[in-house]
Amino acid sequence: MKTNEQRINIIIGQLEAIKKMLTKKDEDCTKLFIQLKATKSALASLMKKIISEELKKCFTGGKHKKQEKIQKIIKELINN
Repeated sequence: MKTNEQRINIIIGQLEAIKKMLTKKDEDCTKLFIQLKATKSALASLMKKIISEELKKCFTGGKHKKQEKIQKIIKELINN
């Protein structure tokens, strides 16, 4: 199983590849679109994993006001 750091490094690599593709004039646009989709998917997966891990920490022994703030932030993340 990959760590969060490994997942972040993969995403950074994907972004670097996109950056290179954008500078090449003769690059196949389908490769660019595929890389963009893969990066978006990897980032979404990482977000879900981190949010899940952090929720466990935040709701264990947390204060009521803190929990309300966290729930508001989660709703914003889900809706965007």
